[in-house]
Amino acid sequence: MIYQDSTKNVFKMSIPIFIELMLQLLVGNVDQIMISRYSQGSVAAIGNGNQIMSIVIIFLNVMSVSTTILISRYLGAQDKQKINEVCNVSLLMLGIVALLATAIIFIGHNSIFVWMKVPADILGEASQYLTVVAICILAQGFYMVLASILRSFGLMKEVMYVAAIMNIINIIGNTLLINGLFGFPQLGILGAAISTNISKCIGLILIFALFRKNIAVELSFKYLRPFPKETLKNLLKIGLPSGGEELSYNLSQVYIFKFINLFGTAIIATKVYCSLLANVSYVYSIALANATQIMVSYLMGAMDLEKVRKRVWTTTGISMIIALSITGIIYINSDWIFRIFTSDPAIIALGKKIILIEFFLEIGRTVNIVMTKCLVAVGDVMFPVITGIIFMWFVAVLFSYIVGVRMGYGLIGIWIVMTIDESLRGIIFILRFRSKKWQKKLAPSPQPN
Repeated sequence: MIYQDSTKNVFKMSIPIFIELMLQLLVGNVDQIMISRYSQGSVAAIGNGNQIMSIVIIFLNVMSVSTTILISRYLGAQDKQKINEVCNVSLLMLGIVALLATAIIFIGHNSIFVWMKVPADILGEASQYLTVVAICILAQGFYMVLASILRSFGLMKEVMYVAAIMNIINIIGNTLLINGLFGFPQLGILGAAISTNISKCIGLILIFALFRKNIAVELSFKYLRPFPKETLKNLLKIGLPSGGEELSYNLSQVYIFKFINLFGTAIIATKVYCSLLANVSYVYSIALANATQIMVSYLMGAMDLEKVRKRVWTTTGISMIIALSITGIIYINSDWIFRIFTSDPAIIALGKKIILIEFFLEIGRTVNIVMTKCLVAVGDVMFPVITGIIFMWFVAVLFSYIVGVRMGYGLIGIWIVMTIDESLRGIIFILRFRSKKWQKKLAPSPQPN
């Protein structure tokens, strides 16, 4: 059974999630990869646009994350009525949030980019890319919730296949529309945005078809009349704090991006490339953390706390080893990897220095990724949120400005500060989980060591 707790089963769950995340990562970043030969300015423009879209995704993710956790718990408790309620309430609330986000971007995108100090030479492209991509926020949101439902029922491979198809469509679309091949118009950054939207819409169609075929959940307004306030409360109780932590992180990254925009287009492009490579380093940590979160949620529904503790520590160790290994491989091969994106020797030299710092950053980040999701799964939701907000703003943002801008250490200084931020939070989360305060809140009586 998929929910039998063992490293082997968690590994099996994590592999399709990992492949799916890698493919989603490509869908989100292939625009930057494929347009890097077209224009470095366009790379910087997409980087700024994606920074805003990452915040939108956090709001959408509030419902998808809490949906996964609650469905997993109700599967453990074998409560079919609650599973139906969760699915219907999640889709309704996500639709509302997606429409609001779309309206905000269309009305305020220019003001946002001016505040971010986006260079004037790429402001127009950044606005064009963001507004076109924003058209499909609703489709992306529904896709995320339906995918989270499928994962909760153990259908990770099916979600992975859809992500693969989306990625292939996006790459083909970019090839045709960015450079204008086979008679298609040469649209540059606009072509990248259109291709992304097409892939997301097709992905939604496919994921909905899989949902209807494989999941015995009824989508009906009858589950919303009378409105299940308690179910919404439970979704928000999990989703808002956990989403708040991710929102705080991405907002802090937007603020840091604002500092980086002061350094010019070449430094912005370097940041975009290094962030893309960093994503490759820790994407499996996210997959393993997501699989562990599902497992831990199920174990919490069955109140098997001893297995919860063992699962969290095992996942933390494995994810750190893998992330550091991947980062090391990227650093060793960084010269030719950066030449995939650019031939600028200054960007390549700076990027290699950043990847060296990234090796140390990953130690803290992998702990944070795993511990944050597991603390949320066991019900200790507020602690990672409060800790994250304090450190992201009073360490990462504040000292990025002091060290990177005021002291003149630039992008290198900013990356060192982010390493310190991630490391300190990682230590605190380890101590928090070891304290077993989450166990005292949930267990009816003290558990043996």
